Amino acid sequence: MRALITVAGNPVLSTPNGRKLEQALDGLAFMLSVDFYINETTRYADLILPPTAPLEHDHYDATFNLLAVRNVTRFNQPLLPKPEGALHDWEIFIGLAKAYSARVGVELKPTLPPQQMMDLALRHGPYGERSERKLSLAALEDYPHGLDLGPLKPNLARRLKTPNKRIQAAPALMLEDLQRFAAEPQAKGGELLLIGRRHVRSNNSWMHNYQRLVKGKPRHQLLMHPADMAARALQDGQRVRVHSRVGVVEVEALASEEMMPGVVSLPHGWGHARPGVQLDIAQQQPGASCNDLTDERALDVSGNAALNGVAVQVSAA
Repeated sequence: MRALITVAGNPVLSTPNGRKLEQALDGLAFMLSVDFYINETTRYADLILPPTAPLEHDHYDATFNLLAVRNVTRFNQPLLPKPEGALHDWEIFIGLAKAYSARVGVELKPTLPPQQMMDLALRHGPYGERSERKLSLAALEDYPHGLDLGPLKPNLARRLKTPNKRIQAAPALMLEDLQRFAAEPQAKGGELLLIGRRHVRSNNSWMHNYQRLVKGKPRHQLLMHPADMAARALQDGQRVRVHSRVGVVEVEALASEEMMPGVVSLPHGWGHARPGVQLDIAQQQPGASCNDLTDERALDVSGNAALNGVAVQVSAA
């Protein structure tokens, strides 16, 4: 791979074996990032295109509404005006597509603005023109706090595309993998099993650069069971080195009875003490990246990397 585009992401901290990815990014012929920040990933970009900020563009939730417990819908107007010369992310994407298509001589099909797409989806959706609600974008604009459309309605049966219209709870691919899944990971030679964790105020790496979210006690430490610390002559609060097949990190260790013996936990998204990063608040509590330890080769049947159950060694720093 010679070129890469990242959009609002930080894969150096959020994907397995981040140090190996770092080396690959440093060797790219070209990298473009659509982002606000110069973080652990975007510092390698040749070009950073910052979009409008969250309060400078409108918003309709098309993702987390899937987790709603009632039928709700809401359209938010921007709170702040769009700065002169600024572009929304979708305008950046269209601009890049136009430039690329012109360069390679391919005709670019017209793209509707997101508001127009949303209006069409609302009008032709279950609460649109054929329903009593007659939902449209204009109708939603009259309800700035959103609309409660009532309880959720069953719709799984019509969404199932299996031949027998039943959920395939035991597909062959998963059954074939059960033996590996059922095998208890066996720590050997003083190994511990590393798992991750997340906190509501530091769920992702970008949240570490906001004072309101990181204030209070630090939350980036390695948690260990007291018995595991005692077996290694470690003290509560001591700095330790954590080794895995792919890397090593140094971090403060805390004793915790909530951890099972033989298991240690390092949270997701930390590791901000790297040259070139311009995240002033995050660098005050840099922590260590658990993905400097996770193994990109450890895949399960889903095709994703196995981010928990990583064999590690812990020793005094």
